[in-house]
Amino acid sequence: MRASSLLRQILGISGLVVRSFQFRDDVGLVCAVEPTARRSRCAACGRKCPRYDRHASSLWRHLNAGCTRVFVEYAPWRVTCRRCGTGPRVERLPWATAGSRFTYLFEDVVGWLVQHNDKTAVTALMGIAWRTVGRIVERVVARRRDAVDFRGLRAISIDELSWRKGHRYLTLVVDLDTQRVVWGMEGKTSEAAGAFFAEIGEDARAAIEHVAIDMSAAYRKAITEWLPHAKIVYDRFHVQQLVGDAVDEVRRIEWRSLQGTREGSTIKGLRYPLLKQPWMLSDDEASKLAELQVTNRRLFRAYLLKETICHIFRGLPTPRTAATKLAGWLDWASRSRLAPFVRVAQTIRSCLDGVLGYFETGFTTSPHEGMNNKARLATRQAYGFHSARAALAIIDLRCTGLHIPLPVR
Repeated sequence: MRASSLLRQILGISGLVVRSFQFRDDVGLVCAVEPTARRSRCAACGRKCPRYDRHASSLWRHLNAGCTRVFVEYAPWRVTCRRCGTGPRVERLPWATAGSRFTYLFEDVVGWLVQHNDKTAVTALMGIAWRTVGRIVERVVARRRDAVDFRGLRAISIDELSWRKGHRYLTLVVDLDTQRVVWGMEGKTSEAAGAFFAEIGEDARAAIEHVAIDMSAAYRKAITEWLPHAKIVYDRFHVQQLVGDAVDEVRRIEWRSLQGTREGSTIKGLRYPLLKQPWMLSDDEASKLAELQVTNRRLFRAYLLKETICHIFRGLPTPRTAATKLAGWLDWASRSRLAPFVRVAQTIRSCLDGVLGYFETGFTTSPHEGMNNKARLATRQAYGFHSARAALAIIDLRCTGLHIPLPVR
């Protein structure tokens, strides 16, 4: 087998022939190649175009051959495209994206590694800069990710993700059926959510039946404006979190009034037992909570209010029964003479339709929270992003089900 044929097999790139090769001390193995196609195509639209003139030779980094770096060398043609216009353009190459100095196979390996490792480790393994990894990830996502058919969305959840210090947020949309991120944008305002609804089109908006959110007024505003027919479902765990915060606030109020006494010290140590599920309490914690019936009836009343609404959600009653039970709970909380629970009752009553939506659909933002944890890990492993676009690219790489095949024959 000739050396040129052997190198073509080692490169694993179709659509080219190896004309010559040489070892350079400062670079490594450089393979001079030529595309097998007789006519050049426009890099933007892919249309066959007449050639204009030729650039100087350039190098594209390829996968290493053992311990030796490998580069592909070629002098690309400029072409004149009647469809794209605006002067000559560089021809499309079968081994690299226009503007990139790395081959497709090299970028795919980098993308696969970023899916499973932090960016700093990838820079050391592949011998490229940290920012270069981010740019490669953006190109891999743009090339590999299939277009999302938004018309297939039936139930979605919308939530924000903090991607950088200084209150920098991303709005992410998750398909609750496939549990994958389908869209993202910087910000957590109603305009950010509205941009998603405007992008997907009227047919896709009409197909969405349920939207799960975390009691965000901004997202509710966008949903009401763009999806008046959709059912808003408030996440049950955020409702329970409101009630848990009210219990803790009552505890702190009681502790401040009894500070310096033995009873005050006991109340201070009940922060976590008051919020635990009953079956997770130790014997000592359960006995201390039982003593509250005598020692502090206000705090015990707050605990009963918390456990009652949790029992309603755990029991999964029918929507009609849930409405009756929640109405009774709201009346009790409003008359409890506990200011934190009076406020919580007002909040839940103002968005009761969304809270009852859980009992009708069973949807929560739990799949979204799982995606947020995965996305948050990706942003933390990158050790700092400087643009929302780069953060969204790595989230797309890890949270959309993107498959990158490794270049193995």
